[in-house]
Amino acid sequence: MTQPAPTTTTTATARPSAAGDGLRLTDVELTLGDGDTTVVALDHVDLAVPAGELLAVVGPSGAGKSSLLAVAGALTRPDSGTVQVDGVDVGPLSGSGQARLRRERIGFVFQSGNLLPALTAVDQLRFALHATGRKVAGSARSPLELLEQVGMAHKAGRRPHELSGGERQRVGIARALVTAPALLLVDEPTAALDRARSHDVVELLAAETHDHGVATVMVTHDHDVLEHCDRVVRMEDGRLVD
Repeated sequence: MTQPAPTTTTTATARPSAAGDGLRLTDVELTLGDGDTTVVALDHVDLAVPAGELLAVVGPSGAGKSSLLAVAGALTRPDSGTVQVDGVDVGPLSGSGQARLRRERIGFVFQSGNLLPALTAVDQLRFALHATGRKVAGSARSPLELLEQVGMAHKAGRRPHELSGGERQRVGIARALVTAPALLLVDEPTAALDRARSHDVVELLAAETHDHGVATVMVTHDHDVLEHCDRVVRMEDGRLVD
């Protein structure tokens, strides 16, 4: 496993290219807490994930993996450094601009699924499309098609409390993909799945990444699924290490 070399980025906001520019973090630092409780979550991190690559990030708990996802997903502003998503410099964007970037260009898959309790599985996906201003009829793939791909079409009408943890996770993956994101950030997608389904889910993530030119970053403790990834990096104490 090799740490990616530092990359050069511009400070001006750019328009995304048609092919997608993936994710670039340059000399990113993030500290959490105050005074004696200050922790360096990200320590001069350089990372480039091109469109069409599935990158796995491994490492012990507390190494900074969740902070990496939060900064990459424009959920947390770093103390310094540059973050670019699909050619857009995140730093100069206002709070509303970052929210729009998250809605339109970034897909999130949370460990818990993070589904809306009142919505059925298929409506979770329809709502995600609605939030971006797109219509279901005009989307590249229908919500039902994506639910079929993750093995959940037969439970399209079920609400989260009627689904198992693994089923909620699969719906969460389909919801993240329905908006055709440029960047997909995945947090422990196999935590609630058995071995066979874990491989199925990561194979699906790999196929989506390669077929649709998505830059995908997956945090995982499941080393059994790393064979499906294009590259693996390790985090320790807020740094990417060999």
